[in-house]
Amino acid sequence: MTTARLPLFPLNSVLFPGLVLPLNVFEERYRAMMRELLKTDDSQPRRFAVVAIRDGHEVAPSAPGMPDPTGLPERGPAAGFGADPIAAFHAVGCIADAATIREREDGSFEVLATGTTRVRLLSVTADGPFLTAELEEIPEETGEGAGALAEGVLRAFRAYQKRLAGARERTLSTPPELPDEPSVVSYLVAAAAVLDTPAKQRLLEAPDVAARLRDELGLLRSETAVIRHLPSVPAVDLTRAPTSLN
Repeated sequence: MTTARLPLFPLNSVLFPGLVLPLNVFEERYRAMMRELLKTDDSQPRRFAVVAIRDGHEVAPSAPGMPDPTGLPERGPAAGFGADPIAAFHAVGCIADAATIREREDGSFEVLATGTTRVRLLSVTADGPFLTAELEEIPEETGEGAGALAEGVLRAFRAYQKRLAGARERTLSTPPELPDEPSVVSYLVAAAAVLDTPAKQRLLEAPDVAARLRDELGLLRSETAVIRHLPSVPAVDLTRAPTSLN
């Protein structure tokens, strides 16, 4: 297994390989991370790891008195994540490659990154200005019957999109041609479906592509059936990647 130590960026969402991640970085610990990444030569990838925060853990407030008007915000790389930060995060995350890091006049950053490889969190260190983690790459196994499952997932996803558009009383625009490579399908659908973080995390952690597709097929059919009986659904754009306010 390939291991590496990288800066760690916890989010309240799940990043999948191949998906684009826009970030609005204003907390000092993450500003420090971006300044460090900018030291990497343009010819080399500017990599950091993204992990989803477990339910019940929040990032540190970014200004005094928020959200508790009587308290001061925690500070430091592990602020908001408890005495043992690794316990606050899901064990499987994704490496992100920052294609664009642009510093604003106020010192905050606009970042555009892309998920590349799944990784398992082995340890977390908080002895610098930002968290770092020792990570182990997770190999991408195809599994049995992935091709046929991908076809079924794409059909179910199109039906799901139609039901979702109907529940929102909006016209579904003609979608771009969807890929047919099973691994790409599995991650695209996982990112695009309106699911909560635990469900998305389960998909990220699937042991192989076929298992992920099989799980997605069940989720899509279930969600489509539920939407059929709902007057409205959450206003989440299927094709818009989440922006983190960290």
